[in-house]
Amino acid sequence: MFKVGSIFIPVTDIEKSTEWYVKFLGAKVIDNWGDGIGFYLPSGSTQLALVKVESPQPTEFITKGDQKNGYFNFVVDDIEAAHQHFKSNAIVTSEIDDFGGMKFFDFFDLDGNPFSVVNEVDASPYHSDHVRKMQERDKKNK
Repeated sequence: MFKVGSIFIPVTDIEKSTEWYVKFLGAKVIDNWGDGIGFYLPSGSTQLALVKVESPQPTEFITKGDQKNGYFNFVVDDIEAAHQHFKSNAIVTSEIDDFGGMKFFDFFDLDGNPFSVVNEVDASPYHSDHVRKMQERDKKNK
């Protein structure tokens, strides 16, 4: 019944941010409206939208102490290639880290919005293939 449609990202300069998202994430423009612009990515069905704001807004939350977590992440097949893509384009990134076999790193857009990039671990219950099987099972059991 429900699925994620769009993720809204606050940006202070819609034109520069549009160029950045197109160039570095491969985002493709769908349409724009007053203070926003919608995109689709080369794969997946979730859309991104940039929304103009007066000053940078937080796109992360505090989990424990000063540990932060983003609201969503990007999934890639080749984490090393994705990391190198950002590093070679002088985009601020963290180092690649490992959490139970899942590798991840963070990168930051022009407004300092943090985004995580992860690779999927085949044995993980969160792997997209495993989730798809659970969704198919649930449809059959209705």
